[in-house]
This record gives sequence, structure tokens and C-alpha cells, in this order.
Amino acid sequence: MAGLCEGRVCIVTGAGRGIGREHSLMLAAEGAKVIVNDLGGSRDGTGTDRGPAQEVVDEIIAAGGEAVVNTDDISDWAGAERIIQQAIDTYGRLDVLINNAGILRDRMLTNMSEAEWDAVIKVHLKGTAGPAHFAAAHWRDRSKAGETVDARIINTTSPSGIYGNIGQTNYGAAKGGIASFTIIAADELARYGVTVNAIAPAALTRLTADLGIGDAPEEVKEAMSVKWIAPIVVWLASEESRGVTGRIFDVRGDLLAVSEGWHQGPKVTNVLDPSAVGPLVEELMNGARPNADMLGNDRV
Repeated sequence: MAGLCEGRVCIVTGAGRGIGREHSLMLAAEGAKVIVNDLGGSRDGTGTDRGPAQEVVDEIIAAGGEAVVNTDDISDWAGAERIIQQAIDTYGRLDVLINNAGILRDRMLTNMSEAEWDAVIKVHLKGTAGPAHFAAAHWRDRSKAGETVDARIINTTSPSGIYGNIGQTNYGAAKGGIASFTIIAADELARYGVTVNAIAPAALTRLTADLGIGDAPEEVKEAMSVKWIAPIVVWLASEESRGVTGRIFDVRGDLLAVSEGWHQGPKVTNVLDPSAVGPLVEELMNGARPNADMLGNDRV
């Protein structure tokens, strides 16, 4: 029986550990050919190590799958172009790009350095835009050449980006940008046969290790396992998902939800006199839904 992604060529960035590793293994198990990208850096993005990506590739090959290593820096425009070209050179095509790579440099806004801001924005936001740019150009060219394209971009946002989390103005801004990027890119690329979606995962990984989950009871660890994240991503990577685009999926444990974006709330007639604005804002606030907490529920 053919797998859900049989023969599809997939790139997974940040695939050496955690969520990306799980994506890669499940994609390969479902018949995909996988380019396993990982710079091999530490949690804060420093350093390099080919080992993690190579271990994932070795595991896929040992199980009878197909995979190759890529260690390019996806936050570098040239590196992003190389990873797309490697997929084409190795397997003759590209069908799916999964932007998963990320780092953390958490800090309260009052204490955050320029370097901490720039590094997180670069890896997450530019590291999503670069690979997506070169992948989209590849699919546009194939579409204009008369080929039927059925391609996917799957981005990784975060509850911090769509709901907000203290101490993560850099990370949340980058992840919120990725959510907006997803919606706009979906509209732009539909004409070429490309869908663009994103997930907002919550799981126990080395990026969340300092949240105390590592000391939690086993049932909590099980509920926060990375194994829960990959199924929606593999399905989105498949041909079955061609009717779904521009959506953000909130996934943690056995919860899977669609995260609904900004909508215009209560309305009043605007005025030109600033002294008359206060009562209007009070009316708006009394009718407005509170912002969400990190679980996507109304804050209390």
C-alpha cells in the first residue's frame, strides 16, 4: 500500500532534532524523499554540527527510505537557494517545503539586546521567507511551462506569535510575522497550484526545556510529545490537502484546532474631536472579546 506522501520530494528545515526530526521520519515512512536540513547549532543558534541531520538521514535510510543531508543556513539567502536547488538536483523536483528551523533568545523587552532581536528575526522570519521565495519561483516556472503543480509550503508559527507570551517579543514578533506571511503567500501562490499553511505547535523539545516540562509527570510529557505534531504536517504535505490553504493549525497533544485570525470587532462611528473619543473606545472595549491567552482561550 502506497504511503500518504509516496514519491513526493520534501524539504524539512531544522530537521535534526525535535519536531523537525519527527516530521522527517514520518514523511519518509509515508513514502516521501526527504532533504533533511539542519545547521546543527545550539538552542540559541550558535555553532554548527552535521551530526544531527546525518543521524536522521541514516535512520531513514536504515528503514528503507530515501533522504539526504543539507547543512545550509536557511536564514542566508544564498543558503536558502542552495537547499531548493539540492532537492531539484537530487530528485529532479520539489513538492513540499516545511519551514521548521528556529532558535530562542528570550529576554524581557527592557533587557533585550539588538543582537538578540536580530538573530531571532533572521532565523525565523527570514529563514522562512528565503526558502519559500526560491521554492515559489521554482513552482511558478513549472506552472508557466505548462506543468500541473500540486505543491505545499508548511510554515511554523507559535502560540507565542499568534496569542502572545511574556519574555518573547522577538520570538513572538517573528512567529506572528510568519502567520501573516502564510496568509498572504497563500493568496499569491494559489494561481500556481501551491498551498501555504502553518502550524502553531506546542511540544516538549530542547527549545521548551526550561519551562519545567522536563520535570513533569510522565502523562504530561506524553501529552507534550513531539509525536503529536507530525501527523497534521504529513497530511498537509500530501495530495489530499490541496483544498486547504492560508490556514493556521494549533496543535498540542491530542488537541488540533484552526486558529482564526484577526477579525474586525465592534464598530462605532468615528469622530474628528479627540475629546469625544474616550466614550467611543469605552463602548468598543465593552463589546470586544479579550485577547487570547497562550492556550488560545480568552484571557481572564
